[in-house]
Amino acid sequence: MVTPEEIGGVPILEALGEHERERLSQSTADIRLVPGEFAVNEGDEAALYAVLHGRFEVVRVIDGVERVIGERLPGDIFGEVPIALGTGFPGAYRATEPSRVARIDVQSYHTIVAASPEVRARVAALARQRIGGLQDIAAEPSPPRAIVVGHRWDSDCTALRHFLDRNQVTFEWIVPDAPDAQKAWGGPLPADDDCPTLRVVDGKTVVRPQLRRVAELLGLPTQADHAEYDVLIVGAGPSGLAAAVYGAAEGLDTIVIERQAPGGQAGTSARIENYLGFPSGVSGDELAARALQQARRLGAEIVVTRSITRIDAPRHQVHLDEGDLLRARTIILACGVSWRRLPIEGIDRLTGKGVTYGAARSEASNAHGLDVHIVGAGNSAGQAALFFSTHARSVTILCRSDTLERTMSHYLIEQLATRRNIEVTFETEVVGVSGDVSLEAIDVRNSATGDSMRLRSGGLFIFIGADAETGWLPPEIALDGNGFVLTGPDVRAARRWDLKRDPHLLETSVPGIFACGDVRLGPVKRVAAAVGEGSMAIAFVHQYLKEPDGP
Repeated sequence: MVTPEEIGGVPILEALGEHERERLSQSTADIRLVPGEFAVNEGDEAALYAVLHGRFEVVRVIDGVERVIGERLPGDIFGEVPIALGTGFPGAYRATEPSRVARIDVQSYHTIVAASPEVRARVAALARQRIGGLQDIAAEPSPPRAIVVGHRWDSDCTALRHFLDRNQVTFEWIVPDAPDAQKAWGGPLPADDDCPTLRVVDGKTVVRPQLRRVAELLGLPTQADHAEYDVLIVGAGPSGLAAAVYGAAEGLDTIVIERQAPGGQAGTSARIENYLGFPSGVSGDELAARALQQARRLGAEIVVTRSITRIDAPRHQVHLDEGDLLRARTIILACGVSWRRLPIEGIDRLTGKGVTYGAARSEASNAHGLDVHIVGAGNSAGQAALFFSTHARSVTILCRSDTLERTMSHYLIEQLATRRNIEVTFETEVVGVSGDVSLEAIDVRNSATGDSMRLRSGGLFIFIGADAETGWLPPEIALDGNGFVLTGPDVRAARRWDLKRDPHLLETSVPGIFACGDVRLGPVKRVAAAVGEGSMAIAFVHQYLKEPDGP
C-alpha cells in the first residue's frame, strides 16, 4: 500500500498536511507494472497518477501510428488534464521498466484539494501548461448527493453503500469512530442503534432507511408512469438494459422493473477486459451507467427497488409489490442469476461483515492493506483479484481444481502472473469462517492431502457460480431441472408449445413472453452474449406483435 510518506514525497503533493496524507493513503491504489504494461490507456476515465518508481512513456496513436510524445519519471504525475477537464485520457502511459504508481481517483482528489487549495492550484497550473495555456480549467467538484454514517462491518451499511454505488449516486461515507467523524457530519453523530443514517444533501435525514425510501429521497424512479406498455422487461442487467435501449429506440413503450439497482451481476465486476469496443477494459458499474443513461435518453422507463410478486402469464399482467398492476403486450425476462452461496456453517452471520458475494469497487477501502481471499476460478474471480491487488496487502485465489486454464481466460491468467501480491492456491476449499464483529480468519482444506489450516483474512470474496432464481415464475413458463428458462427449440422439445408456428428463438412456453441473458437455458454466460440476446429479443417482439396470434 502507498504510505503517507510516499505521498508527501511527490513534489506536487508535498503541500498536503499530515492528516490529508494519511487520509489519502487509505484510498490510493498501489499499482505495480512490468515493462510494456499500461497504467492508463487512451480514453480511460479521469484519475491522478503519481510515479513512485520506474519510468513511463506517453504514447498516442496519430493517423494510425503509435508515437511516443513524452515521459514520466519518479516524482512526476500524470492525469492532471483529464482530472481538471473531466475528460478521458488523451494518451496512454506505458511502463518501460518495472514501475510503480499511486492512483488517486477523482472523488479522493477533490476531497483532499478541498482541504489544500494549494495542491489544486499546482495541478491546475500544470494542466494549463500541458494543454497550451488554457485558462480556468479547474472546475469545482460536484458535491456528494448524500452522506452516510455507518460502521465498517454493519451489513445494513454495506447494503446501503452498494445500493448508492450501483445507482451512480455520489456520497460521503463517515465511519463513527473516525477522528474527524463529528466534524464531517456537522454535529453530534447518530446513536449506534440509528446507524446507518443517511442525509440527503440539502434534504432530509433518515435512520436505518429501507432502500426504496432512499431511492425516493434521491429522486430515483420507483413508480411506473403508465398502466400499459408495449414491452415490460424484468431486470436491468446487461441483457435487460440492451433490450430497453433497442425497444425504446424503435418506438416501443418500454419499461424495466429492477428490484435492486441497474447492472445486474455484471455490475459488480471490477473490470471487463474482453468487451467489444473498450480496448482498455471497462468496469461493470461504468458499463451499466452508460447503458442506463442511454436507455433513459431514448425514452425507456427504469424503475428500481420494485419486486414482481406474480405474473399472470396468459394475460401478460405483472403484479408488483404494494399491489400495483401493469399490463404489457409483451414481456422479456432478463432477471439474471444470483451468486451461489457457500454452504459453510456460520457464514451468513458474517455476510456483509467481511464476507462478500461478488465484488464492488466500493469494497476497496475495506480491503486496504489487508490480506484478502477470493474463492473461485472464473473470469469474475480473476478480475476481482487484479482489482483488489492494488489495495490489499495480498490476494490469494482459492481454487478447488488443479488449474485455472479450464475456467479462466488466458489474458487474465497472464495478468495475474505479473502481480507479485497475488497467489493462487490449487486444490483448496474453504471449510470454515470465524470472527466476532467481522471476519477474522478462514479455515481451508487441501483436497489432495486432506490437510487443514487456519488463515487470517481481512476479506472473503466468493465467486463460485450462479443459480437461477425463477421459483416465482408461473407454472406456464417452462424451466429445466436447474430453474433456467426454456426458450425456442427447447420449448418444443419439452412438448410445452401448442401453437402451429414454431416458438421464436428466445420465446418461452408462453407466446409473447421472451427470455434473454443468464436466466435463459443456454451455453454462453458472457456480458457480450447477454447484450446480444437483449437486442435480439426486441427483434422477436416486433415479429410477435405483427403475427395473427399476437396480442
